[in-house]
Amino acid sequence: MEYFNKSKAVKLRSHLGKYLVADEDNNNLRQSRNGTSKKSLWLIELVETKTHHIRLRSHHGRYLTATDTAFLLGMTGNKVVQADYDAGLGWKYEWEPIKEGLDVKLRSWCGKYLRGNGGTPPWRNSITHDDPSSATHNWILWGVEIVELSLPNQENVELLNQISFASISSFDSRDEVNDSESVSSKKSWSSLISRKNSMLQSQVRF
Repeated sequence: MEYFNKSKAVKLRSHLGKYLVADEDNNNLRQSRNGTSKKSLWLIELVETKTHHIRLRSHHGRYLTATDTAFLLGMTGNKVVQADYDAGLGWKYEWEPIKEGLDVKLRSWCGKYLRGNGGTPPWRNSITHDDPSSATHNWILWGVEIVELSLPNQENVELLNQISFASISSFDSRDEVNDSESVSSKKSWSSLISRKNSMLQSQVRF
């Protein structure tokens, strides 16, 4: 738990040197060699009632979830997905980190372990939770890279919200203005929006 108690976010690197990433357009997970994108970032939530358990939330706001659905019929591995939080199924989002050497194993609610698969499709780059055999024991080992987050203060957040609301209100206005006033107004709001975009880009750095 030491990696997760001391940090707010991590990246997880499989035995293949690939990162656990969360796709944007669905609930899929996969391994990727690109560890520089936000897709590889996982925010840590401690489970209050279980001191040795955590939840991992992708930057999409969905949780790393161990399901009881087989990855392939007749095979032992079950699917791992990213899912929206459901309080009635809270235990499915919980993982127990277990240190092994310099790496960690992540044990799911049913006692199986998060596994980064190799081999040919459909196994290649897939993610399951499974009971490892001696031949695939290292497949359940994950390197943990701590990520330092730099977030804007509350004052800046409020300023961004004000700018966003004001800019929408201004350009949707039906009031008549002359051409010179219109040009001046648009330049002013363009400057504010530029400031907003610059601040948004600096919200999270890793």
